[in-house]
Amino acid sequence: MRLSAPAIRARKRRRGAEPLVMVTAYDEPGARLASAAGVDIILVGDSLANVVLGHADTLHVTIEAMCHHVAAVAAASPDAHVVADLPWLSYHTGAHEAVANAGRLIRAGADSVKLEGGRVRREVVRAILDAEIPVMGHLGLTPQSVMAFGGFRVQAKTREAAEQLSLDAKVLQDEGVYAIVVEGVPSLVGTRVTEDLDIPTIGIGAGPDTDGQVLVFHDLLGLTHGRPAKFVRRYADAGSLITEAIARYAADVRAGAFPGPDEAYETPEELR
Repeated sequence: MRLSAPAIRARKRRRGAEPLVMVTAYDEPGARLASAAGVDIILVGDSLANVVLGHADTLHVTIEAMCHHVAAVAAASPDAHVVADLPWLSYHTGAHEAVANAGRLIRAGADSVKLEGGRVRREVVRAILDAEIPVMGHLGLTPQSVMAFGGFRVQAKTREAAEQLSLDAKVLQDEGVYAIVVEGVPSLVGTRVTEDLDIPTIGIGAGPDTDGQVLVFHDLLGLTHGRPAKFVRRYADAGSLITEAIARYAADVRAGAFPGPDEAYETPEELR
C-alpha cells in the first residue's frame, strides 16, 4: 500500500517504526522493479542528470525533464510514495514560481516534492505547503550547492556547521515538512539531528541511526562508472551482466545464429 506523506511523517524509529527504504528511479522499468522489491519511497531525483544524462552535476536538469521522468515513473503505478526533486532554479527565484513548478511535478504523477536548503528556503517551503503540496527537505551535502561548496564534500564537519544544520532541520520541521534527507555528514551529526527531530530523517552518507536510508538506483546495482561514493554499497554488478548479454547477442548476430527458427515467424502456406 502506497504511503502518504502523513504516514511517512509518523515513521520514527524511536517510536518503534521500521526504517524507511527509499531508492531513486527515473523511468517505468526502474519504478516497477523498485516497487516489486518493496521499497517505501521512490525518489525521482535530479541525480538523473548524473546517472541517466551523463552530466558531472545536477545543475543541468530542467523542470521539463523532471516532469518527463516523473510521468514515466508514475506510469508504473508503483506501490510506493513518489517524491520528485525540484531542480536547480525551479524554486530559487520566488515562492510563486516554486509553487507553480511543484504543481507541475504533482500533475506529472508525484505524491510530494523535495527541495534543498534550510532557513534560506523557509518562505518557499511555506508557500508550497500552503498550496497543499507535501514537502520533503534535504540538508547537508546538497548537490545543487556544489559550486558554493567547491565540490562534493562532506558537510557539518565543525561544531558550528553541525549546529547550523541542526537549526535548519528544526526550521524545516516547524514549517511542516514531513521528512528530511540528510546527506554527506559525519555519522554523529546524522544521529544527533535524528534525535532532535520528531519527523523522520532519511540518510545517505549520514550513518546508521537515521530513520531511513536512500541510495541511487544505478549506484546500488553497479550501473555507474567510476569509483562510487563512500556511502554506496553495490548489491549487484548489473552493468557487467548487461554488457555480457549484449556481447552474446552481438556474437550470435555476427555468427548467423540469431535469429533462429524460434525467433522467426512461420511462412503461411499460400506464400510457399
